[in-house]
Amino acid sequence: MKKFKFFLIILLPLFFAACEDFLDKPPQGNLTQETFPQTADDALLATNAVYTTLRGWFYHSGGYPIPDIMSDDAHKGSNPGDQRSTIGPYDNFTHTPTQDGLDRWWATLYEGIKRANIVIELVPEISMNTSLKTRYTAEAHFLRGLYYFDLVRAWGAVPVVTTLDPPVKLERSSVETVFDLIEEDLLYAYDNLPLKSGYASSDAGRATRGAAAALLARMYLFRGDFSNAEIYALDVIESGEYDLEPEFEDANGIEGENGIESVFEVGALEVEGTESGGNQYANTQGVRGSPNRGWGFNRPSLDLRSIFEDGDPRLKGTIIDLGDTIDGVVILGDGPTPDEVRNESDEIIEVECYNRKVWVPGTSTLTQWGHNRRLIRYADVLLMAAEALNENDNPEEALIYLNEVRARAREGNETILPDITTINKEDLRDIILNERRKELALEGHRFWDLVRTGNADEFLGPLGFISGQHELLPIPQNEIDISLGSLTQNDNW
Repeated sequence: MKKFKFFLIILLPLFFAACEDFLDKPPQGNLTQETFPQTADDALLATNAVYTTLRGWFYHSGGYPIPDIMSDDAHKGSNPGDQRSTIGPYDNFTHTPTQDGLDRWWATLYEGIKRANIVIELVPEISMNTSLKTRYTAEAHFLRGLYYFDLVRAWGAVPVVTTLDPPVKLERSSVETVFDLIEEDLLYAYDNLPLKSGYASSDAGRATRGAAAALLARMYLFRGDFSNAEIYALDVIESGEYDLEPEFEDANGIEGENGIESVFEVGALEVEGTESGGNQYANTQGVRGSPNRGWGFNRPSLDLRSIFEDGDPRLKGTIIDLGDTIDGVVILGDGPTPDEVRNESDEIIEVECYNRKVWVPGTSTLTQWGHNRRLIRYADVLLMAAEALNENDNPEEALIYLNEVRARAREGNETILPDITTINKEDLRDIILNERRKELALEGHRFWDLVRTGNADEFLGPLGFISGQHELLPIPQNEIDISLGSLTQNDNW
């Protein structure tokens, strides 16, 4: 996706960039919904525009990785005063309906949904290659399903908009209705998208049949539908399209971009500004100070550090410590940020450290804008399969996929990370959840895993989580205000 060229489009009243080869092209001028899209070229532009939402800074939970910060994996990070009142409350569950980021995240997801609706509603009317038309529509269905899945996990019952001419006053649809639409969108994508190997290299990064199957598996796990989760996770595995990178760091690093482990990722260029092809996700979390690679948000917690087994290479593949040398660069950190933070009992509760998974080699913050964020990795699919199989009373097969992830993690060192052998369902359930934490830490999964498995109160209660309230975020207050009463607030907010 890094080779793609961007198109800039203004489309009633949306301003968005689209990608052809998939990223940079001159401005196309002012267009209206009456004149766009009408041609095969328009159809490509409109489809690529749906992807552009993924690169927007606000797509990433309003600009900051708040699902990680709300989990036991991370703290706010940066220096103590930076964004203390705006992002800090997510760290201890004191956020409110007017909290910074919520409205931006909500609005960005609905912007992406509108762009998808343009393709789904208007592209089928264009006279063009039928197969290409179907593929473009399937890509839009996949992305709309992805955006609605983000919405329903974060806010529960949300308005469903599937037309370019929705009612002026929108009410919240039931959670079941939202999930039904997600399922319908992803099944359409699954039936009509090519395999990853079916795309030319210039189209790397587009939605695939495997990505649709993996997102279906994730969605079914969230709903507790383990039978369907097993079917679609195994579909990805048995496709032969994916494998694990030999080295764990490459699963999120530049050597693994659009590689064998990548099921779906957000492509970007090493340029500042979303409109030019950059993605600020990694810059937000990059090492602060020396070297100056970013703002330093999403600091790994001591609790996360403690769960790695002795010798597990994933510890250093997840956490950057002061004094580490990476690509010949010594990590010195940020002067105004304390090396250690202690509580009233003089116990260390936080140390300055950073998210290794967003590291991009280079000498400035600019390279960080080129990080390709992995939204779905094959390791995640293997662990989803293991979880579903165990819940479906097939622990022996679950162990195969669980141990495949552990085998890659040990990177040839047979003295560490021994295979798991227990077939006790309850024990294996906990082991798989813990393995997901080690493998997928700081990638935005932990909070949702704890919520969907009913473990949030146990692990996050000491951090301020209140059962019956914090499973969902509050509906942004400004959205309730402008709805003139058609939107209602989540319970206990």
